[in-house]
Amino acid sequence: MDEAIVGDVLVVGGGVNGAGIARDLAGRGLRVVLAERDDLASHTSSASSKLIHGGLRYLEQGDFGLVRKSLIERERLLAANPHLMQPLRLILPHDRGQRPLWLLRLGLFLYDHLAPRHVSVGSGAVRLADSEWGAPLQPRFTRALAYSDGWVDDARLVLACAQDAAARGAIVLTRHACVHAEVREGRWLAQLQGRDGSTVRVRARALVNAAGPWASAFLRDVLHHPRPPRLRLVQGTHLVIARRWTHAAGYLLQNPDGRVLFALPFQGDFTLLGTTDQEVNEPQAGPSEAEIEYLCTQASRWLREPVTREQVLHSFAGVRPLVADEASEAKRVTRGYQLDLVLADGAPRLDVWGGKLTTFRLLAEQAADRLGPLLGASHGAWTADAPLPDSHWRPGPDDGPDVAPGVPEGWLRHCRNHEWATNGEDFLWRRSKMGLRLDATQQAAVAAWFERQAAA
Repeated sequence: MDEAIVGDVLVVGGGVNGAGIARDLAGRGLRVVLAERDDLASHTSSASSKLIHGGLRYLEQGDFGLVRKSLIERERLLAANPHLMQPLRLILPHDRGQRPLWLLRLGLFLYDHLAPRHVSVGSGAVRLADSEWGAPLQPRFTRALAYSDGWVDDARLVLACAQDAAARGAIVLTRHACVHAEVREGRWLAQLQGRDGSTVRVRARALVNAAGPWASAFLRDVLHHPRPPRLRLVQGTHLVIARRWTHAAGYLLQNPDGRVLFALPFQGDFTLLGTTDQEVNEPQAGPSEAEIEYLCTQASRWLREPVTREQVLHSFAGVRPLVADEASEAKRVTRGYQLDLVLADGAPRLDVWGGKLTTFRLLAEQAADRLGPLLGASHGAWTADAPLPDSHWRPGPDDGPDVAPGVPEGWLRHCRNHEWATNGEDFLWRRSKMGLRLDATQQAAVAAWFERQAAA
């Protein structure tokens, strides 16, 4: 059945940038439609290192502007959203064969002072032999530095943005791909196609291309742009292994090739290792055996107990859509972003290129600053100190029987009715991380529950 929706802005892409922009624009009084062909945060935005951080390693590349911008955002986000984000202490052990200790101290001094700190604690020296932080590391590492960043469940961050957008009047359509869009009489006319073959027509005054790794392909294949800008697609892979330490801090480990490896506490019982910088040709991601072996090898250089392929419980990968520049190596490509505003026959189109999790709010604010005046927005910038909603499911008296161990039916019902979850994968890996705790049979039971609801 065809359905027509009239709005001010159609945002294509339900990752952190698209959801953040939809939220900001809706809060400025504009009618917003957010369309995502898959699930919210189903690609890059659920495959990050889960860090809200300034990007310590970007200092070495001289990208002070990006680091300062990210540090300011880190403090804003942590202060406004303690229900979603928590400060995280990170330990940087010193290897005498790599960067000298004085250089690391200098880098952390800059990291501490490039932007004001309101939540995060400053850096300091650590003697590993006298600290619980040294226990997971090989005894040859005796000195370290400690500094602060933040942690977030990236998929739930995107969900919170979408929920806030919806609460402010936005229409959120998951599993709806934008298959056609053109300008007619100064308005964008778009066709969205659902998974069941149904179509939704949208008439909007402006279009935002926030398709992430697919942003260039969207211009080429849907909008028929003759020469879409080029993105550098860089895959990052992460591994999940059993928990290796009991304290709450994580580690930033230096690799001989100049990259860094994060080893982070994850979901209570696990450790997260990542990431890689593998340049790829296609937006679709998948961990390669070479990347898995690389992460195991590099982690084993530092950790007291080596990491083997057999210990990997789960792996995932995401493709970062980086702004194409002249950097010869993927690890040196800027993590900044670019916003291009184009007037297509009088109808604005905003293309979003690049970006990182930490600066999503600022990116969205700047995008809305550019579009808002063109569309007669009734309000200006508003998100700097505005908290995101807290939508976490909490056990209730009428949650019903367990569909799988630790998964009562009420939890699944909440995610289906209030969080746009439509299948087992949505719940197991994005609304929760229960996929790490349930075996294949138990995961199948969760998937079957969603299938029954869809058929009812």
